[in-house]
Amino acid sequence: MKAANLGVLFLIELGALAAVGYWGFTRDVAAPLAWLLGLGAPAGLIVLWGRFGSRKAPHATHGAVRVGFELLWFGAGVAALLAAGAVAWAIAFALVCAVSKALAVIWRQ
Repeated sequence: MKAANLGVLFLIELGALAAVGYWGFTRDVAAPLAWLLGLGAPAGLIVLWGRFGSRKAPHATHGAVRVGFELLWFGAGVAALLAAGAVAWAIAFALVCAVSKALAVIWRQ
């Protein structure tokens, strides 16, 4: 179960990236701007993860700051899905994130 949860943790990280990309591509804007949002929003999250979220990040977060960072990170995925009109997916994503992160805390992952 613990190994499976590590896989889920990785997948929800990717899910947040996919959600913000989906949001960008579904905006009712000119195609070049949709492409910019669809690729730029995930790129921005990747930069943030590399600077603050990764275990090897130069400014790795810990404790309460880490909790806040991850709430913003995964919350961005949920908010992006809501903004794109995918309410059921947003709820499902939020539930999977909450359960997986809770298990990670319990199991000290």
